[in-house]
Amino acid sequence: MIKHGFKAMLAEANAVIETISVDEALGRVGDPTAIFVDIRESAERAKEGSIPGSVHAPRAFLEFIADPESPMHSEALSSGKQLILFCASGGRSTFAAKTLKDMGLENVCHVAGGIAAWRKAGGPVEAS
Repeated sequence: MIKHGFKAMLAEANAVIETISVDEALGRVGDPTAIFVDIRESAERAKEGSIPGSVHAPRAFLEFIADPESPMHSEALSSGKQLILFCASGGRSTFAAKTLKDMGLENVCHVAGGIAAWRKAGGPVEAS
């Protein structure tokens, strides 16, 4: 039996990370000081598209992509710019933001509601 489930883990993560609204995220489109990071799986991104200009860093490989010592490292994640994470609905990006914070990255947040909320708000989406 699970003793520490996902709801408790989400609450713990939410207590230490920054969450921004879709409206705040929409206001950051084109901001040269921010990078949108899509942590969904490749198949989701291919099927549903993504936020234009976003970097792909699937949650399954996030630690490897974020760490400059890893051969999978993406310089976008160590650029010093604010990383704005998103997933389908906000759960995975919550955990991903906490992971990056635990790794020592401070300028990280995630979008409440994920790309579903983004689409509902009329945010731009492009084929990936």
